Amino acid sequence: MLDRFKLGLLLQWLIVFLLSPACEASSLGLTVHVVPLDDDGGKTVRAHFSVITPSPCPDLAAVCAAEEDCQAHRTSLPFSYTQPSPAWCVRQWQKTVPSNYNGEFSLGLHSAFYVAINADPKIRANNGKLNRPPFVALPPPLRASVNCPVDFHVSTKDLDGDKVQCRFARADKGECRDCFPHSFMELDEGSCTLTFTGKAAPGQYFIYLMAEDLIPSPQSRLILNNPPLSSVPVHLSLTVEESPSSCSYRPLALDGTPKRDSVQFVLPFQEAKFNAYYNAVQESVVEIAVVGPPDLYRVGFASVGPLAKMTMAWIRSENNLTQILPVCFVANTKSFQSELRCLWLYQREMRTLPAGTELRCNQTEMSLVLPVTSLIDVDLTKLQLNSPTCPVTYNNTHLTAHIPLGGCGTKAVHAGSELVYTNTLKTVHQTMISRRPSLILPLACRIPGTQVKGPNHLLDMPTERETFGEVRFWLEFHLPGQGPLSRFTSTPRFRSNFSPQARARRDAALAKSTSSNGTQTDLQLKERVTELDLYVMSNCSVSRAEMIVTECMESETEDFTGSKPILEKGCMMSNSTLEIITEKRTSKIFRLNINTLKISGTKINVECKLNLCISTRPSDKCPDLCGNTTRSSVLVDSVFTSTYSIRSGPVSLLLEDFLNRNSSTTPIPSNNVTNAPPSNVTSPTEPTSLKPATPKPPTFPGGPPPSSQIPNITPINTMSTGNTTTSQAPEAATSWITGVILMSISIFLQTNVLQ
Repeated sequence: MLDRFKLGLLLQWLIVFLLSPACEASSLGLTVHVVPLDDDGGKTVRAHFSVITPSPCPDLAAVCAAEEDCQAHRTSLPFSYTQPSPAWCVRQWQKTVPSNYNGEFSLGLHSAFYVAINADPKIRANNGKLNRPPFVALPPPLRASVNCPVDFHVSTKDLDGDKVQCRFARADKGECRDCFPHSFMELDEGSCTLTFTGKAAPGQYFIYLMAEDLIPSPQSRLILNNPPLSSVPVHLSLTVEESPSSCSYRPLALDGTPKRDSVQFVLPFQEAKFNAYYNAVQESVVEIAVVGPPDLYRVGFASVGPLAKMTMAWIRSENNLTQILPVCFVANTKSFQSELRCLWLYQREMRTLPAGTELRCNQTEMSLVLPVTSLIDVDLTKLQLNSPTCPVTYNNTHLTAHIPLGGCGTKAVHAGSELVYTNTLKTVHQTMISRRPSLILPLACRIPGTQVKGPNHLLDMPTERETFGEVRFWLEFHLPGQGPLSRFTSTPRFRSNFSPQARARRDAALAKSTSSNGTQTDLQLKERVTELDLYVMSNCSVSRAEMIVTECMESETEDFTGSKPILEKGCMMSNSTLEIITEKRTSKIFRLNINTLKISGTKINVECKLNLCISTRPSDKCPDLCGNTTRSSVLVDSVFTSTYSIRSGPVSLLLEDFLNRNSSTTPIPSNNVTNAPPSNVTSPTEPTSLKPATPKPPTFPGGPPPSSQIPNITPINTMSTGNTTTSQAPEAATSWITGVILMSISIFLQTNVLQ
């Protein structure tokens, strides 16, 4: 009896285990960068793994066994994002494995990976060196919408200059397990481009590829027998979602965003810095998701209306990473994803310094002494530092330069716990083509972290409070011609910042609004007002600051069920709302037509989201969100606060409530407000609803970033869990089929054997 009970319990536990999410484990993304090791003739390789797993991020303790040549990359700058749902993160490590390697491993309960590497050593005929397998960039999890075809370009590079092609992995070759091509995915093998046809049910799907390098053949002749030199695995995931609107509402990259497959060369201790700019028409960007090398820092993410930006940078310190490093990024809204873009960071190989070279570092400068005999055929008159104003002197034996740490183009960067001052001695040709050899000599003085003290070495960026002051925001409601800015509302001038759909109705609204001033007194006290001025106020006193109201919505209920938009992305949504032009740039006034807003009750609730902005160029202005802005310069040349959400609470629309209150009393922003404001004025203190999402302070490799870095902006948390389902994806059905089989076995055993 006891044995039967134990066996039944074991079967039930096995069924529950197989039906749990752990059994649906799969790879959200994987690439392996393979570097042959010369020590044993390429029989072993250094495999650099990058994988994407569902959050919470699993620990890396299991990837490196004892006595194994392995290194896990634990970074203070993790890649962790929310779209597509569920949230996901990146894990990276490297280890030495055989050149022909098959293996399976798991990270946490929800991620299983099967890896097949074919990199048998082959000596190249053109240079006598070991062949180097291709490199494939790992993108963030891909997203698409039902019935919306889209292309995904898989970015590849080959250090030997070989042709790279991609194909679907094959289970019969031992390259994957339980893998098969999807009917809705097409692959152009030559360009490594995947095409989603749009003909798929909502769900999450997994794609398994192999990237191969082939000896390039001249276009004039075809090589019939040209087998691949090596093959490496590429795992991708695609989440198909229901499309809420048009397929053309994907975020678009603006000028200044790195081009697809572009390359940046990086010298030792040099900082590679680049920006991403996007314009999203339908929905605001909630995140710019990035997958890149360890210690790539991402700062300054701002999403203001349809515009979004972020800065990425990587500092080359001493590392054992691969020579080329991919960085892939996309902009995610709640429903859409931008085009995938990847760039490559190329770590230049540098020769050892010639004998007799001296570089001395002290507290104020570095001094260079370089033997002239090491500069064969180099034109010494063409040599200069980062700044051409600093002299480089030479004689018959030596070249010398005295380089101040605070001048001559010297840059300060943080590398680990060290502060590094860098400059470059290089040849500058006046013409584009020169037959004479060129010199590029990076110079660096490294200061250990224990010596980085005092204000001379403090590199920081201004905080929001330092830039804008201690700001407060609140809402006020006044009858036209009343309120603290009545001189602008009594004879108003209106701004024509309508959405394209509402612009056609603008003239009629203007005529009605300008002629209705004074009609409020004709109403009975118990009647509703016909027009109301919404004041969006701040206490910011910075002269060049501007307020940007990205959206406002109104509702007759405090929980904002059934809310209606007043503004979206800075644009009026109908002729029921007009913006009044004032001279106060840190506040906004909107005239609301209560009748055309179709409010049935006697109270209204309003919520607005806003930012403050300062243009860094005195001649420029902050972006006009409703002006179809597509230039990235309006983001580069502007500094923003966090996005604040401010809610009014119930506001009476009865005329007597406005006439009975003392309209000359206007609340003054302060940190300590003891008297409750009138019902039509929100408190200027900072309740929970007015606070932005708790900002995460940016973390940089070893310390603060260079002072040239733009300020960090942490927007309000607009991320939400999507409606993605996986029940229709074929992969998700495997565990259920297994469970049904085991359940049948359990019933059979209990009825026929155990009895």
